Amino acid sequence: MSEAFRGKASVKRLQTSVRATAYQKEWFMGLKDRVARGEPLAFVNADVPQEIFRAMDIPYVVNQWWSSVCAAKQMAPYYLGLLNERGYRRDLCRYCSLSLASAFDPEPEKGPWGGLPRPSLAVTRITCDSQAKIFELWAQTFGIPFYALENTVPIRVPSKWWELVPYDWEECFDRHRLDVAEEDYRGLIRFLEWHTGRTFRETQFRAIMRRVNEMAEYFRKTRDLIAETVPAPVAVTDTMQTVMISQWQRGTDWAVETAKSLYEEVRGRVDRGESVCPKEQARLMWLGRGLWFNLGFYQHFEEKYGAVFVWSIYLAIAADGYARYGGDPLRALASRFAGLEDMLHMPPWNSDWIVKEAKCHRISAAVHLISDSCTQGAGGTYFIRKALEDAGIPVLQLRADPVDARAWDESQAVAAMEQFLEQRLGVRPL
Repeated sequence: MSEAFRGKASVKRLQTSVRATAYQKEWFMGLKDRVARGEPLAFVNADVPQEIFRAMDIPYVVNQWWSSVCAAKQMAPYYLGLLNERGYRRDLCRYCSLSLASAFDPEPEKGPWGGLPRPSLAVTRITCDSQAKIFELWAQTFGIPFYALENTVPIRVPSKWWELVPYDWEECFDRHRLDVAEEDYRGLIRFLEWHTGRTFRETQFRAIMRRVNEMAEYFRKTRDLIAETVPAPVAVTDTMQTVMISQWQRGTDWAVETAKSLYEEVRGRVDRGESVCPKEQARLMWLGRGLWFNLGFYQHFEEKYGAVFVWSIYLAIAADGYARYGGDPLRALASRFAGLEDMLHMPPWNSDWIVKEAKCHRISAAVHLISDSCTQGAGGTYFIRKALEDAGIPVLQLRADPVDARAWDESQAVAAMEQFLEQRLGVRPL
């Protein structure tokens, strides 16, 4: 595929999605103003406890969020080209390194929404070998302090973790994992107080944790409503971006109101009998990260086959993975992230959960986007496929990068999808 490939934007059915997309630009411009006035800016990875930064009123930008914005704005080929010109391999993990690539732009103001402001500190969690090096390079590039949170591995696998984590999270996760994470978070708080001069506010932190629970409750209601409604009232293109924008604003009143608005709008569509495809022929799940440079890809199959992608990890993990009730709030936060990567990327944590979700949503088949450059995203794919197919759910594996359009072959991907729908599912064009 030519590097001039331009992805298709998805058609938005929900006003909540329209408002959320507009809000993220407004929020980002406000963040840039704050940094211009001398406030600190933290650059953090997705699995860093952002609730701590919010409780200290420290503005932050999430690595993977900025990568998805760059990809959606069709800037990824240019930025990744800058990375490669510096001698970095083309097959590096692009999802996590794209933001670093944007930092090498000699004209950063030409980036999305005027470009990313200069960060004043960087924080990651060492969940793979690349993370520490990527953030170390951030620190070297800007001459800023860097904090690395430890990662731990489970000794045991709980049965049906999704039923345990809201209230019985102390039982769900090994004690050593919570102890390490809790102590690490106290170290992070000291690091932030030292480098920013700001104070961790316990009362504010508790309010943030309550609001995150409220948001998760609305996401759970939305997920369950979509699962039980046939034909589907909405598709993943209606929920993915809204959920992710809300997640990066986790703990705010705006995020809670947006999650509530999403549920009420989906509820309204169900009550009015509105659906994506009245002649729905297949319900699909999209495994892996979103195809951020080409979200319109999903809607081709709705229009031609009545095949609707009704499930993605974004709404599903927001519904099952984040709520925490009771106990010390900092330790509860430690439990939120101690096992998050296991839930998403480690069989049987992820494979058991995905099969559960597939059955609840009455999924006809799964499409799994595999990025070979990401050890986390590619890990466990054999076991996920086996678990689903053992449950009678066919799986199509597509190999592509979620943010790098340079190697994306649109015609090949569409052909593989259409062949899969017609030959494995027996679906015919409408």
